[in-house]
Amino acid sequence: AVLLAEVMMPVAMAGEDDEASKYVSTVTNEKGKSECGACHVAYPPRLLPAESWRALMSGLDKHFGSDASLDVASAREIGNFLERNAGGVKFASWGKPQLRITETRWFRHEHDEVSQRDWDNPKVKSPANCTACHTRAESGNYSEHNVRIPD
Repeated sequence: AVLLAEVMMPVAMAGEDDEASKYVSTVTNEKGKSECGACHVAYPPRLLPAESWRALMSGLDKHFGSDASLDVASAREIGNFLERNAGGVKFASWGKPQLRITETRWFRHEHDEVSQRDWDNPKVKSPANCTACHTRAESGNYSEHNVRIPD
């Protein structure tokens, strides 16, 4: 148990965000922005751990009910970017890799005050529709100061 704690401590520290980057997170890979952003906001890679991005990228032919297949070079480039910039320990799931950001402990904690009525709003449609409430999500800013829940 002591050995595991010693091994995990540097990982936990490396995975924590500093104050300056707490609310700003962008996708800086142009191919990722264009390919992922064609259907939904290009989610910041730090919102899932590397193993989740790896699992997600390996199943693009059945990406949440759609075929989001990419050519091998594009998939490799985007996958490498996502894994290099993935979230740390606080986003990890201890077991099967989590594929939905909205099902992570972190997401549920951050959105625990959002009512089911708000999620069901036709202008919101789904917890995965970040841009419905986060007015600056496209630029990577998810600060609570920029949240406007649609009427």
